[in-house]
Amino acid sequence: MNRLAIFDCDGTLVDSGAPIYAALKTSLEQNGIPAPPPSVSRRVIGLSLTEAMAALLPDESPNRHLQLADDYRRAFKNLRAAGEVEEPLFDGVLALLDALETDGWLLAVATGKSDRGLAHCLERHDIDARFVSLQTADRHPSKPHPSMVDEAIADAGASPQTTIVIGDTSFDMAMAANAGAVGIGAGWGYHEPQELLEAGAIAVAETPLGVLDLIRSHVNG
Repeated sequence: MNRLAIFDCDGTLVDSGAPIYAALKTSLEQNGIPAPPPSVSRRVIGLSLTEAMAALLPDESPNRHLQLADDYRRAFKNLRAAGEVEEPLFDGVLALLDALETDGWLLAVATGKSDRGLAHCLERHDIDARFVSLQTADRHPSKPHPSMVDEAIADAGASPQTTIVIGDTSFDMAMAANAGAVGIGAGWGYHEPQELLEAGAIAVAETPLGVLDLIRSHVNG
């Protein structure tokens, strides 16, 4: 049975908080809604857009959440067209991917991004071909539903018992637990380590290469 490492994207592979917040601020303010501070907004990164809007604005109607999600997409697209979207890889990510492949792991992504957004991001860093499965919010329920993990496992010929999920939010860790996979927290991302542990992470790494140490000790061992 193949071994599979599934990565979240925003806050785990890349630092995308700044453009996400810029697009959110634009889309809310053009609808007359004050944007919450980044410390609040980052709490919903990782959810699908409609669910993120519902979490930020629970008093708005479901139709309003859908509209705001569409406005966010347009705002983010405009930022990208203007060359204002920077999503740098976190230091150590490439070394982690290299080491996992050397150890025989297949790689996948499960993200709240759209297909288009994920493709832009991975192609920009020339790492798209490294992943055997790319699962996005375009085709799945929002995290923490296990659908994205289930599909990636099927694509890779793996099993829940041979799969790990690396992510920076409690949504990622709960998704892993719901799928029967192992969750390892990315402590350099957008949620606090204690939240990741409470959501089901077996451990939290402070750096990408720290993930490798945890995998080799907790999973391989």
